[in-house]
Amino acid sequence: MSKLFEIALPSFLRRVLKAYALKAEIRAIGCSLSRKGRSRNWLLSANFEQLETIIKFIHQSEEPSWQWLAKHLSEHKTNLSHQELVNIAAKQSGISINQLMAKTDCTIAEARLVIDELEDL
Repeated sequence: MSKLFEIALPSFLRRVLKAYALKAEIRAIGCSLSRKGRSRNWLLSANFEQLETIIKFIHQSEEPSWQWLAKHLSEHKTNLSHQELVNIAAKQSGISINQLMAKTDCTIAEARLVIDELEDL
């Protein structure tokens, strides 16, 4: 099971235009998006693959007001454990060290350790 990230989105609705479209797409991807109490802050719950899908969707949409969200999510997806890196690399057979580093923002040492572990299996 993949790690579930819980990311706070401060002033979410005030920062984005066409929030209804963005919220609908995020929920269609399978993420949980909810308001924190009665505040204007929102909470996004998603796994690594879902975060990647959201970021890719935002970049493809080219909506300028959504770009802060892509940047915000990219900053939060860098905290992956060794086992999560192994799971991501195992899903893509033949992944290189550079590809793993680009996909997960891990260090070269972490990527080498994961690739070496997968090659021994």
